[in-house]
Amino acid sequence: MAATISFSLFSDPQKHQSLCFNTHLLKPHHHKLLSFTPTSSKPAHPLLLLHKFHHYYNFTPPFSSSHSSSESYLNDPPRTGGFLTTQELEKLQILQNFRYAHEFEHGSLWVRVMEEEEMDVTVGLLSESFAESMSLPFRYVNLLGFLVKQYMIERRALLPNTATLIGFYRGEDGEEELAGTVEVSFNKKGSNASPPSPTPPKDSPYICNMTVKKQLRRRGIGWHLLQASEKLISQMRNTSGEVYLHCRMIDTAPFNMYTKAGYSIIKTDSILILLTLQRRKHLMCKKLPVYDNPSESDISSSEDNHVHEFPR
Repeated sequence: MAATISFSLFSDPQKHQSLCFNTHLLKPHHHKLLSFTPTSSKPAHPLLLLHKFHHYYNFTPPFSSSHSSSESYLNDPPRTGGFLTTQELEKLQILQNFRYAHEFEHGSLWVRVMEEEEMDVTVGLLSESFAESMSLPFRYVNLLGFLVKQYMIERRALLPNTATLIGFYRGEDGEEELAGTVEVSFNKKGSNASPPSPTPPKDSPYICNMTVKKQLRRRGIGWHLLQASEKLISQMRNTSGEVYLHCRMIDTAPFNMYTKAGYSIIKTDSILILLTLQRRKHLMCKKLPVYDNPSESDISSSEDNHVHEFPR
């Protein structure tokens, strides 16, 4: 479901995934509510890392699925380079309360904002999907995991200007698992320092880094991750506006899905982009509706209004 990108790399059209990474490395911190210290400046575009992967293929960075804290980002907010305003605290509350649900014939999907202790498992999903989409050997997964983890730490520091959503799927067997993830930036503060071409407006919402677990693809999960992203944007912005995403020209399945969802092409990469070893991309845009009440967009489509118990 190719939508992104800072790393300017897109997936196979049938894999419904695309990823966005930065190379600027930050260390995780623990903080008190409202008290923060500035982060360093935004990183440059990290695309050149790909051309250096062969120098590091023997490197195996630490990558653990263990979690150091079960506190939410509201109780342990990220560093933002200053004090949180009342409005920003309200936005954090919207993020914590956000829920989206959909009932399939084959199971159920719940979507909410990723919490800190869920970062590692999300990193694992993203790095494996990225390695697969680029046809990289398995030995690169750990390196990718290291880079993605640093990117996600940095992005989390920009809450509530950006957020990562995760979806949980429960099948007919009753087993629940992480099904997919997607990243959303809401404004200029949450935008990537070096977005891919064609460049979207920095002050507009942007959807990227969408991927669905390989075993769960072709079930409509990607579509509902997109719907959840749009509904969260509407809640956070509380005004009509345009949302942007990228789609590779060769990705016909994602392109058809975006078109069906109401997105249209704004601009397309020049053929010269091929000289940078990137695929040509469409920048696509859609105007979102206004919700008078945030609760109007809490639950997914009108075709299903069942009450669900959301995973924590």
